[in-house]
Amino acid sequence: MQKPEIKPYYDVAIIGAGVGGLTTAALLSKAGFSVCVLEKEPHAGGYLAGFRRKDFRFDTAIHWLNQCTPGGMACKVFDLIGNDHPNVIPQRRIRRYKGESFDYLLTNNPDELRDQLISEFPHEREGLIRFFKAAKKLGKSFSEFSKIFRTEESMTLMERMKNKLPLLKFAMPFIPYIAYTGEKGLKRGLNKFFKDENIHKIFTGETELLSCLVPIGWAYYGDFQSPPIGGGQVIPEWMEHVVNYYGNDIFYKAVVDEIILENNTASGVRFTHFNTAHTVKSKYVVAACDIETLYEKMLPADTIPEKLKGKLKDADIYSSSVTISIALDCTPDKLGFNEELVHIVTEHTITGSQCDGNPQTSEISILAPSFRDPSLAPEGQGTLTLFMPAFMDYNNEWLTEKDSEGNYKRGDAYKKLKEEIAEVIIKRVEDMVAPGLRSHILFYDVATPVTHWRYTGNRGGTMMGAKPGKKNMQNKIAHYRTPVKNLLLGGHWAELGGGVPIAVKAGTNASLLIFKKEKPEAFKLLAGYMDDTISLETLQQATCFKPYSNNWTQEATPAQKAAMRRQAQSAAE
Repeated sequence: MQKPEIKPYYDVAIIGAGVGGLTTAALLSKAGFSVCVLEKEPHAGGYLAGFRRKDFRFDTAIHWLNQCTPGGMACKVFDLIGNDHPNVIPQRRIRRYKGESFDYLLTNNPDELRDQLISEFPHEREGLIRFFKAAKKLGKSFSEFSKIFRTEESMTLMERMKNKLPLLKFAMPFIPYIAYTGEKGLKRGLNKFFKDENIHKIFTGETELLSCLVPIGWAYYGDFQSPPIGGGQVIPEWMEHVVNYYGNDIFYKAVVDEIILENNTASGVRFTHFNTAHTVKSKYVVAACDIETLYEKMLPADTIPEKLKGKLKDADIYSSSVTISIALDCTPDKLGFNEELVHIVTEHTITGSQCDGNPQTSEISILAPSFRDPSLAPEGQGTLTLFMPAFMDYNNEWLTEKDSEGNYKRGDAYKKLKEEIAEVIIKRVEDMVAPGLRSHILFYDVATPVTHWRYTGNRGGTMMGAKPGKKNMQNKIAHYRTPVKNLLLGGHWAELGGGVPIAVKAGTNASLLIFKKEKPEAFKLLAGYMDDTISLETLQQATCFKPYSNNWTQEATPAQKAAMRRQAQSAAE
């Protein structure tokens, strides 16, 4: 494909080609705006970019997807962008809780797990019924989440007042449980339902009561999905196609150095593209990137109030991860894996130690992506992905050093450390759930918080950004409008929480705020669609949105291409 020419002016410059940035780009493109997306990596996707090794394709960050089936928030936006979007795969087997003394499976019928636990712990029958009932109530709130995903920053005062009721309705089921956090808080919370320590052990890896309840609630409403066929990266590939379809540009290896300001108003960006400096002027800049990088490095030092920067530095953020992507010489089912996420814990270790990054004791999550989607691996072979919570400050920042620019220098000590940790994690998985695993590994790739930081720029290599919670809410960590006029946030820092739905929500709301000022008709329609008062058909017929031919064609995976080459070669012979 021919590289696009860098034009001197675009209506909107977007920093970051993750799902948030691409959602913004696709919606603005559909409304007729000229857009350029600047991505520092050589491909789109952010955490969904994944990677290829030989003929294996790996997703690097997806444990599961939510809100991506019809009626869900993300799917609702995808439907608006185009009917040809990739379709996710609903899960039946969802989560396997595995410890030394227990092994339980959560399915899309959580009552099966409830009844199994009641049969094993009949003295806790009443509490177990209440526990699963509470989880179902939380799941019902999430099932209606798509009706409250419009940001109040786009609303009038009257609309904000009206919005308080659905927000309160959503939040009410969570309020009784929100205070039960930390080791002691979790124990008190579980004791509200059952006191048997053998049931408590199932949730050893959790740090708050809500994280015990919410997955079960999602399961009641069928809100667990696997990525589309071809892996999570096909979502950004589709969005990239849509942006290009409308004649707009995405530039890779484009590192933004500076936001151009005129009278404290964003008016473009300066960036380096293949070692050449460029300047692009624009009316708006949407930053779908790390907020600390934006506020500390892309803007003059006195632009952002120190109080706001201090709150952001003090924000509670999600952990990073050690991620081990494994290629197998057999399919995952041969080792006992299925479609569910396997969550293993060390029962004798206190709850806090389950997520402190110690490979000997920390919780581990295991996925078998090629069981869900055989196209990710060559025939007869497979993939596994192992995740362990991890933090940038582990072992003197992973035995790295920093250069004068603040970049992590990865030497032999770093490489040795990550391999040692990977071997510990693999052995634990082999001992607990997959005997003989080591003998079936063809190769593996290890990512640490340093790796995640390098590829995303996210502070501490965080997987999702700022956590929902009282502290972050009180400090108003999530925001779209910045202290700089016409500079908006459009990635996961615009919202609390993370994952594909939150990125889609952020990208959609960033577009909405631009529509409000520049295209009132588009704003009115999109706001109504988000509020569930205007139908998709009405938007598709509106002249303020340009038609799209739904002509995206998904590429074959590396394994499929290799198989086609072999077939062609065999036919030729």
